[in-house]
Parts: sequence; C-alpha cells; structure tokens
Amino acid sequence: MTRQACGRMAWSGLVALLVTCTADAAPPAPEVEFSGPPGSAEPNLALTPNGAAVLTWLEPAVERRHALRVAVRAAGRWSEPRTITESDSFFVNWADFPSLVVLADGSWIAHWLARVPGGVYAYHVRLAVSRDRGATWSQPITAHRDRSPQEHGFVAMVPWDDSTAALVWLDGREMKLTGPSDEGEGDMTLRFATVTSGGRLGAEALLDARTCECCQTALARTTGGLIAAYRDRSPEEIRDIAVVRRVSGTWTAPVRVADDNWHYPGCPVNGPALASLGDTVAIAWFTAARNEPRVFAAFSADGGATWGPPVRLDGGHPVGRVDVELLGGAAALVTWLETAGARTDVRARRVEANGRAGRPWRVAESAQARSSGFPRLLRLGDEILFAWTGAEGIRVAAQKLEK
Repeated sequence: MTRQACGRMAWSGLVALLVTCTADAAPPAPEVEFSGPPGSAEPNLALTPNGAAVLTWLEPAVERRHALRVAVRAAGRWSEPRTITESDSFFVNWADFPSLVVLADGSWIAHWLARVPGGVYAYHVRLAVSRDRGATWSQPITAHRDRSPQEHGFVAMVPWDDSTAALVWLDGREMKLTGPSDEGEGDMTLRFATVTSGGRLGAEALLDARTCECCQTALARTTGGLIAAYRDRSPEEIRDIAVVRRVSGTWTAPVRVADDNWHYPGCPVNGPALASLGDTVAIAWFTAARNEPRVFAAFSADGGATWGPPVRLDGGHPVGRVDVELLGGAAALVTWLETAGARTDVRARRVEANGRAGRPWRVAESAQARSSGFPRLLRLGDEILFAWTGAEGIRVAAQKLEK
C-alpha cells in the first residue's frame, strides 16, 4: 500500500490537551505556560533523570528551511529555546516527528527525519548527540545501515543504559521503488538498534518482517528488558496491535495484544502508546474493527509477556490519536480524540488494571487538520505535562495530579 493511499485512508484529527487524574471530576483548564511561534508543530516530550522535561519541536525558518528546536522545563520554568539543527531537507510530517532522550551520563540524543534523493517518501533517520544540555551537537549520523531511497521513520527511542539509547523504527528497505513520486510496493519492516552517547551504532535486528506502513511505534523499558508495540499487518490485511519483547538479549516473536481483527486495506496512521514502571506496562490503542471505532487500554504485570483484558474507554465516536501515562501503582491516564456532532473533542479517562475506569471527560475542543499533529503526555513528578499544536503553534500546559 503506498503512502498516498495511507494518507487518503487515514483517520485524521487533532488534539489540544489538558488533564487531571481524578476519576470523578473534570479539572479546570490549565493555563498555557509555553508557546512556540506561529507555524511551530510536532512537539514531543522527554524526561531527564533528575526530573526535568525536555521539549522538542519543528518550526519554519527562512527560505523554506526548518529548525529543530529544544527547551527545558525545570522547577516549573522553561529555558530559552535552542536550535538542534536547521535544514532545507527535513521530512516534515504531521504524524512522523522528531524525538529526544536523556541518558544517565547526561548526554542528549535527538532524532529527526531527512529527505534523500529518489522519491517523495525517501527519507532517513538522523541522530545527533549533545553533551552540554543542547548547547552544541555532534555531526549527525544515520540510524540505520540501509541507504536505499525508501521510508525510514516512525521512531520510538528510550534510554537503555547509562550511555546508550535503544530505538525502533519502521524501515522500508524491502519496499521496491517504482518511480520518483512513489515509494513502491513491498513490505514495511520493524527494526531495532542501539546508539551510544559517543555516536556508535549497535547491531540491527529485524523484529517483524511485515507491519503497517505508517503507524507510530512505541518503546518502553521494563525490569526485564524492552517492549516494542506497533500495528502489525497480516497477509489478510488484519491490522491489530502487536508487541515484541527483548528478554535476556533475545527478541521474542510478535504477539497480538488483543484479537481486534481489524481488516483494513490501508494504513490508518494511528499507532499505539506505551508506558512502563518496573514490570508494569500500560498500552493504549485505537481500532475500527467491524466498522466500530474504539479506544482500548490494557495492562501487563510481567513486562508485556501477558496482558489483562482490554478495557474500552471511548464514548462511541473516537478518532484515536492515543497517549498513555502511568500514574503509579496499577493505574494509567489515557487520552484520545472523539467527535461530538460537528466538533472534535479531547477526552481523558483514568483506568486501572482491574478494569475499573473513571468517568471520561472532555478536556478541550479540537480540530481535524492534519497539521495539528499528535499531542504528547509526560508525567513529571506530581504533574502531567501536555504538549500539542494549536492554531498559532505549539503549546504546553501542566496539570497537578490530585492526591
């Protein structure tokens, strides 16, 4: 299935977020505490070992260039933004956006997407390292050894050890190019690698040889290793959520989280989200199996080896675009988009591993433009931090967790 078809068949929507963690009452809207300039988009959030937050985003620059920018929130205050890199070759996409991780040795590793010659959807994953909190950055390297003019993106990245990050991505090296404006036909794959704070790549691993072409991936670290989640693709075009786990240095075979049996001959551009704490893992996802859009969450107490029954969270008309954060213990907060007549709302709901879910609430009105992208969540001590793309650019707000 080509990316053009993915775009035509995508479940679109936007999120503008605000949240609380009480199960029974809607919170007051938090005030925006950080605003990007007009045109800024694709925000993402990362947690530092000392409990600060790092925000990355893209913003337009002169002469059709874009800049990847970064700012830090510590003790409730935001730093002045800095530029990681600026280029006219960014692959800027509403659903496939840069990220950053902070390692225990103090290094920051950022990723972004760069167009390469050969096709409209020919782009590679670039990585760069900073050892001075984003003041300066190393020369970029390519995250994958394949250099074919195909899609390489939808990266999920987490700290692995004190000086190493782990990442998974969708890799189109097996998709045969048929023309300069078409990425061709073939199977999208899910692959894994590591990168050190010195910029050294580890060995690549093939995790799944046939996946959905343009849904976000998710990656989390557990006590026993790593877990990656993604939308799988069977020969019969069943596109359910699957996980693979890295245990004792070996990746397991893919296992579906639930048997949704969503038959869909295209990419819905609607991937899963993961959150972990020790061996407790929460996953949230969207499906429209049997033409019934739904949002689910499920929990695992053993690092993703087994899963509890899915808990449905939506109100009957979800668009998807999920995110999830663990709240401690066996509870999580899930957000998603849902239509309400002619309006698109952001909904939030607290859910527990025992299946108990709080009352869902509308946290904000939204829009359906793809340029609005995918909002992000981050738990920051006793706060939940939200980043989204608004009509004027990116916005960030915080909400205290209720005791």
